[in-house]
Amino acid sequence: MNLPGEAGAHLAARAALLDGTYREVAARVPDNAQIAFDDDGRLHFAALEPEPEPASLLELRAAVNAMLPRVDLPEVVLEVFSWTGADQAFTSVTGGETRLRDLHVTIAALLVAVTEHGRTCLRAFLNWAMQSRHCRRSLSIPGMKISQRAALSEDECLDALGRLLTDAEIPVRLRVAGVIVLLYAQPVSRIVRLSVTDVVRDGDNTVLLRLGDPASPVPAPVAALLLAHIANRDNMNTATNPASRWLFPGRRAGQPSRPDHLSALLNDVGVPAAAARGAAIRRQLLELPAPVVADALGYHDKTTTRLLNEIGGTWSRYAPGDHGKSLPGSATPTTLDS
Repeated sequence: MNLPGEAGAHLAARAALLDGTYREVAARVPDNAQIAFDDDGRLHFAALEPEPEPASLLELRAAVNAMLPRVDLPEVVLEVFSWTGADQAFTSVTGGETRLRDLHVTIAALLVAVTEHGRTCLRAFLNWAMQSRHCRRSLSIPGMKISQRAALSEDECLDALGRLLTDAEIPVRLRVAGVIVLLYAQPVSRIVRLSVTDVVRDGDNTVLLRLGDPASPVPAPVAALLLAHIANRDNMNTATNPASRWLFPGRRAGQPSRPDHLSALLNDVGVPAAAARGAAIRRQLLELPAPVVADALGYHDKTTTRLLNEIGGTWSRYAPGDHGKSLPGSATPTTLDS
């Protein structure tokens, strides 16, 4: 390494170089528009602009894409089925063998259905196949064009909530699902996975909904609606779901309602799920610290922090810890099936 035998002189030279470099960099900071300090003295760097792609790379990409064969999406799915045997995982609910000929063709058709849910499932399947090396990793999946409307305004949320609580013409299950979206910012895909054991009665008859830790309190009017729904759930008086524990039972044996179906029904009664959930989570973040919202509603803390930054919330500091721990002497909650 060609280091001198005497360490003192070498270290002194390194220290002088480090000090000089530090002073040189510090002298340029005031004129550097890419650097900023916040009120807490933390250093922030502006995002770097991406380097432009060279013309040779663009030409190569175009040449490779031109050589790739163009096939319909169902053909891709059928080819992946032939490599992986994934279509064999689709079995009858009765446990018997299917009598349908060319079942794999039917499955492929369902996967490429025009619904957004079907396209999402297909993308997940193809990504899994590529990552597991069951198909060519060079397979190019076109980007999805998702039309997402803006979050509901405060007035729109209040209007929708009022209708759900008072309009007896709306089916009770849709009123309950819509209220859970509007009050607790839950995606429909998670709402359909709730069970009656997630509805908890506290010692003083307070009703809680277990979405995270701790469970969230349910206002009295909503609690009455929720309990009425549990007592008279749909799809219970059939041979397939006589003892279903799902909060929103589906028509298939042992399965909850499909999220895309429930979302479409909510939209029909004036509660667009994505827009309502966006408004609800932002409202929660304006009133509570992001870690509290994440724990209580079952969100990832990075998601709530990102949303808080987007809406310009003021909760910048919060001491983490077990803030939901029960106080000494408090009653033990019980679920509705205990």
